[in-house]
Parts: sequence; C-alpha cells; structure tokens
Amino acid sequence: MFVDHTLDTAPAAARRPLKATVDKLGYLPAPMARLAASPQLLDGFLKLSAMFETTSLEPVAREVVIMTVAVRNGCHVCVAMHTAMLGGIGADAELVAALREQRPLPDAKLEALRAFTIEVMAAAGGVDDVVLKEFLEHGYTTQQALEVVLGIGAYTLSTFANRMTKAPLDYQLAAFA
Repeated sequence: MFVDHTLDTAPAAARRPLKATVDKLGYLPAPMARLAASPQLLDGFLKLSAMFETTSLEPVAREVVIMTVAVRNGCHVCVAMHTAMLGGIGADAELVAALREQRPLPDAKLEALRAFTIEVMAAAGGVDDVVLKEFLEHGYTTQQALEVVLGIGAYTLSTFANRMTKAPLDYQLAAFA
C-alpha cells in the first residue's frame, strides 16, 4: 500500500531530506522512500535521530539504545542497518550478537544501559528509583537517562513506521540481516 517514492515522486516537502539521505548514503533506502509519504514524519525522524547523535552518550552506547529498541519492536530493517553501523564503529561481534539475540551484554556498563532502556520502555518512562539508581551507579548521569528517552522516542518512531509500511531490506544491508 505504501509507495517507494523517488526524488521526483516524493511530496515536495520530503525531497530535501531525501536528497540529503542520497548524498550521505549514496542511495535512497526503501524505508526513507516510504516514509516520504509523510514529510512531517520523515523530517521529525531525521531531526530527532540527528539530535540523538549529539547526546553525551558515546557512539556504541547510542547504538545499544537503538538496537534495543529495534529488536524489541521487531524492525528487521533497523536491526540490519544498526548491525552494519555497529560494525562500522568497531563494536565487538559478541556485543552485536547479544543485542540481536536480546541476551545480556558482555560489558557491564553497556548491559546496564540496555537493561535501563528496556525498563524505560516497559514502564513508559515511569522507572522505579531503584532502577534509575542502578543505572547511575554504572557511571551514567541523569542527563543520559533523559537522552535514553530521546533515543527511544526517535527510534520507536522509525521502527513503528518501518513496520507499518512493511519497508523491505535494501540489498546494501542484506549481509547484515
């Protein structure tokens, strides 16, 4: 039901962000082509994800949040894309496998982040003080607790939209499926 838009067929308001995506990646991913049906959703996701990239969480930690959301929400496209991204930033293969399989992570601090992300989603943000304290005891800050919420929001938007549009996996990511 959802159209794979191109730069020519996308609504006018979606063309700039689609062009920026093509310029960055070298191709137009099918999920983005389908999200273009709602320029506001496309723009919102791109802005939120860009904001998440500027948080105080280090790159691997941000990817832990994203993969935790993607796996929980069953977004095969996001799991493949962020598996590739984790590889690109040098993440350990065991970390990636554990994230994909929803197993405890080998690194205690990253596992605390994964567990906290799961609790935030399960409690719709209303985490118990004990849960927050455990997160903070692993060296995270209250700012980072709120940054986890930003990551959950951005990537819940993406995973839900990708699932609704039944976005296919692009061949560029097939090796990471």
